[in-house]
Amino acid sequence: MDNFSQRIILSQNTWSANLTMFQIRFHGRGGQGVVTAAEMLSVAAFLEGKHAQAFPSFGSERMGAPVVSFCRISEKEIRLRDPVFEPDALIVQDPTLLLMPGLFDGLKSDGYVLINSSRDITELGLDDLLHRLPLGNILTLAGTELALKHFKRPMPNAAMLGGLAAMSGVIKMESVASAIMEAFAGAIGQANVAAAKESYEIVKAKRNALIASTRKEAIAC
Repeated sequence: MDNFSQRIILSQNTWSANLTMFQIRFHGRGGQGVVTAAEMLSVAAFLEGKHAQAFPSFGSERMGAPVVSFCRISEKEIRLRDPVFEPDALIVQDPTLLLMPGLFDGLKSDGYVLINSSRDITELGLDDLLHRLPLGNILTLAGTELALKHFKRPMPNAAMLGGLAAMSGVIKMESVASAIMEAFAGAIGQANVAAAKESYEIVKAKRNALIASTRKEAIAC
């Protein structure tokens, strides 16, 4: 099997098919809801009957300072309490952190990367990672712009969760929406759900288009 075919197959695999635990590391800055994102993801997993845990790298978010949070999702009881050193997925909520040493450390060879940016992967200088990961497993999403569109605040966490659901299949969009509504009541919750749902559709379309386009190019050759 050639490398292209292997990347296509990997990109179409779902988490539940071959893993018992899925680990996510969130990178962002204080005030972007990085810790809340991990918590909402864990609630979404719990609503699906899975085991989950979420915690930050330190006690609280300091406005503007780098923040890391973690989430684990499993079909079985989770006994680990360490930070996530080998993530299945990385969510980067602030693209200025792409210059931070060690940001991608430990990322699994079939992992997922979703970056909050309106620029594409090549413009961000991440071609090496693009070619190393399965097709469609590293994407950008204008999460902040979607947040501003739906609820007038630069808080991309809900949008990024919608994108993660579309990329990985680790959680259903319906569960993400329910978790968001538990975290944010009323109109603000509904606006966050709208941002997440639009993100879900954008990422799903991007990923499918990328895989389809690359397959056509391979056939043409």
